[in-house]
Amino acid sequence: MLIAGSFFLICFIASIIGAICGIGGGIIIKPALDSFGILDVATISFLATCTVLAMTTYSVLRNKLNGSSHVNISETMPLIIGSIIGGIAGKTLFQSLAAYIGNLQLVGVVQASCLIIVTFGTLLFTIYKKRISTFQVHSGVISAIIGCFLGMMSSFLGIGGGPINLVVLFYFYSAPSKVAVDISLTIIFFSQLANLFISFVTNSIPVFPAPILVLMIAGGIAGGIVGRSINKNISEHTVDKLFIGLMAFIILLNGYNIYQFML
Repeated sequence: MLIAGSFFLICFIASIIGAICGIGGGIIIKPALDSFGILDVATISFLATCTVLAMTTYSVLRNKLNGSSHVNISETMPLIIGSIIGGIAGKTLFQSLAAYIGNLQLVGVVQASCLIIVTFGTLLFTIYKKRISTFQVHSGVISAIIGCFLGMMSSFLGIGGGPINLVVLFYFYSAPSKVAVDISLTIIFFSQLANLFISFVTNSIPVFPAPILVLMIAGGIAGGIVGRSINKNISEHTVDKLFIGLMAFIILLNGYNIYQFML
């Protein structure tokens, strides 16, 4: 129960911080759990996927029920279709890489390295955001490709997508923050659902104590609720500074994970 309690606390704190910054906790949960070295990367990826899916499902249902959703399903359908394909591709890529390398520690190195690259890119984009020209993509084919890329990253890394999704949606669609957040949640929901489906179909669900997953989901949802409440009471300038600090922390955390995996 001590381990399960630790996982609850990690998910709770990560989701508070993620919700304050408007990106969710998925991108923090995966590398944070990796850093403790309690479970292998395949198990942590699966647990993170289930937790992110549960958190996203809660957020999507909450937005639908209170009428605050900004998602137009017909317009977003190419992104949704792409995210499903990407979710399957990302999970398949993870399984193929694990089978080819034969060492889950090295797979963890690949995941952490990818996270450093995309997080650093997100950080640079955020800092220079005002100088960057954005687009208005209307092509369904291009949208499906974008959705596939985001879904694959989300599924392969087990992080949800948060800041990466928001940057891509802003750059390619000039999407306002609230709209981008809702579309991002939709992409994460379908990509992680596809990820989980493939885990069941291929019978690749790892063995783990059930209380860990239950408490991770509870911590993730509870942290998201607390974080959104805090977000409403602090200035946008403060949120921006916290976001930049968080991106820098995630880069350092993944650097530590690479060092740990290589030992």
